[in-house]
Amino acid sequence: MGLDVGRKRIGVAGCDRTGLIATGIMTIERTSFERDADQIQQLVNERQVQVLVIGLPYSMDGSLGFQARQVQKFATKLAKVLKLPLEYIDERLTSFQAEQMLIAENRSPSRHKPLIDRKAASLILQQWLDTRRSRLKTTLISAD
Repeated sequence: MGLDVGRKRIGVAGCDRTGLIATGIMTIERTSFERDADQIQQLVNERQVQVLVIGLPYSMDGSLGFQARQVQKFATKLAKVLKLPLEYIDERLTSFQAEQMLIAENRSPSRHKPLIDRKAASLILQQWLDTRRSRLKTTLISAD
């Protein structure tokens, strides 16, 4: 499951059973950690999630700023509650990419913030799936 964690919302994405294609599932309006975690727990149970992939908003210079540290704090606590392994993906520019996708669909980004969060979450998860798949190929090739 991929998450785009923001101050106001959490974009949530999942993938098909083959692990090939990530899609946005929903956007959670943040209220409290407990309520946010409960909603995510329901999805984890329904979808039989095995790993939590969270976008980490690095600064453009590659450092971890205030927001990235907030995301790490939330993610660590969430992974512990959900009892799931946690992996981070560099999410720089995923929200921008999601906005560009909306613009290409002739939709206004300012009116579709929750959709942007879902699309960003799916970009985060897709990046992780693609990286994992290429690592597996490399491992299989070098094993021959």
